[in-house]
Amino acid sequence: MPPVFILSEEPIQPAQTVFKAGEGAETQFLGTVRGEEEGKPISGIDYSAYLPMAEKMLHELVERGEREHGPHRVFIQHRLGFVAAEEPSIVIKVRTKHSAESFELCRWYLKEIKTHVPIWKKPVFAQ
Repeated sequence: MPPVFILSEEPIQPAQTVFKAGEGAETQFLGTVRGEEEGKPISGIDYSAYLPMAEKMLHELVERGEREHGPHRVFIQHRLGFVAAEEPSIVIKVRTKHSAESFELCRWYLKEIKTHVPIWKKPVFAQ
């Protein structure tokens, strides 16, 4: 699954799951831009980030995840730039030994990214 995270304008592509010895579960979260924001129709969302800080924080987040939650593999991709409605803007994949820890870690990574990583969204309202 290397690299561990990607922040780019590149579309999120499906990838084949390849398990390492001892891994028995993969949880994937795929977040897609909804067609509305605050009850108003949008054509998409324009995502921006302060890349040096966002990359540093994602690196620290992955290290903290290993320290606090034990061995696992994670891959995070967050789109930047304009992402049209109905297109994915983020994918998080977590591989662990057991399914329960995989689900919990995936939820934990999503919460931490949304609350701490400097990635901002600006809805582009439909005309």
